[in-house]
Amino acid sequence: MLFNSIDFAVFLPLVFILYWFVFNRNLRLQNFLVVLASYVFYGWWDWRFLSLIVFSTLVDYSVGVALSNTDKLKKRKILLWVSILVNLGFLGFFKYYNFFVDNFISAFSLMGMSIKANTLNVILPVGISFYTFQTLSYTIDVYKRKLEPTKDFIAFSAFVSFFPQLVAGPIERATHLLPQFYKKRSFDYHLAVDGLRQILWGLFKKVVIADNCAEYANQIFNNSDGQSGSTLVLGALFFAFQIYGDFSGYSDIAIGTSRLFGFDLMRNFAYPYFSRDIAEFWRRWHISLSTWFRDYVYIPLGGSKGGLGMKVRNTFIIFIVSGFWHGANWTFIVWGVLNAVYFLPLLLTKNNRNNLGIVAENKFLPSLKEFLQMLFTFSITVFAWIFFRAQDLNHALRYISDMFSTSLFSIPDQKPIEVIGLILIFITIEWLGRRDQFALANFGLSWKRPLRYALYVCLIIAILWNGGNQQEFIYFQF
Repeated sequence: MLFNSIDFAVFLPLVFILYWFVFNRNLRLQNFLVVLASYVFYGWWDWRFLSLIVFSTLVDYSVGVALSNTDKLKKRKILLWVSILVNLGFLGFFKYYNFFVDNFISAFSLMGMSIKANTLNVILPVGISFYTFQTLSYTIDVYKRKLEPTKDFIAFSAFVSFFPQLVAGPIERATHLLPQFYKKRSFDYHLAVDGLRQILWGLFKKVVIADNCAEYANQIFNNSDGQSGSTLVLGALFFAFQIYGDFSGYSDIAIGTSRLFGFDLMRNFAYPYFSRDIAEFWRRWHISLSTWFRDYVYIPLGGSKGGLGMKVRNTFIIFIVSGFWHGANWTFIVWGVLNAVYFLPLLLTKNNRNNLGIVAENKFLPSLKEFLQMLFTFSITVFAWIFFRAQDLNHALRYISDMFSTSLFSIPDQKPIEVIGLILIFITIEWLGRRDQFALANFGLSWKRPLRYALYVCLIIAILWNGGNQQEFIYFQF
């Protein structure tokens, strides 16, 4: 079920009414409703894959209970590996089986050996990369004794399948979200209104910005051969705003929806395109995934505490794994490697934590230095997005080669003035709201009520006007 669909527009109010007006007196029944609603939400896409979520829930719940009943290190390690192998086994089969088979065949072909191996027509279950990491966080934290294992199966099922963030995050930690299912929740009007504003802004990002940018990005990337260099630059820029509007828009809708039900989800984006270096960008982009890899992969490997060799190794591992998480294609791996190359100079010169605050704090506009830093960081990020969006490595390399041709400084073949205008309005609102959790959190709150409501009406009209060009969220494929 898509957030930007009529189905969800009917589903959400119905669940909201049942949650607060029918099941509100019994916490366990409320949690059961969350589980049921989440299964309906996910099953709307393909009910057959609900079995994967249920099985993963059963495995990790059972492992947690078993961990609570033993202090023997060997047995605890075995239980941890059961969870890791089951979860990553499902993820590996559905997402990476064909990738490894194809590359296995290609490797032997390079050595002059011909082998036959069958690939499978496997459908990638929506959200498997997200809920797999979410359940793993529970098992790992229980193993490390950072979290008490739950004995409440309904609450744990709700944690695993919570529909606002089930299919595209944020990837929640059990230490943060699971305890919220134990506590009685009371309706908070101000929290709900804030949630509605965040949903509205998320829908604007997705429907108005991302989907309009997608139309031109897809046209240019899918027909890149023969395009002028300036047009290809425009295509890369459109994709940069498409993926940001699409993914951060989903996160805003997810966080806003969770607030309607009295839950707090972690922030997933913090205005990453205003970053002054690539390290700051990765503290602000897909925060739930970046911190997951940091805590469960990077730090256990030694982080940045070791010598030069260890620092370089760990940096490349974390970015390559992050790239591979996104998809079974060499383009994602190269995208990860490229970001590691961007990041390493900052790490090795100990400048990776220079920009921890808000850009142009207490100022309306950035300084010239800050502006140039943002422009450079955005430029190298957009360049890396070319690999992320390309169909394969050959396509990416042709795209880049054609882009840096003599036609780079020509007038683009495409001139979507309306979309460029929307992007400029979007950037302006994001800049003005950069100190807040989301751009619309306090934007216009000091205005007189008719003017503020007029702003909301304009956003709603823009969403409805562009609603016919409905596209799936990009991160559904991951």
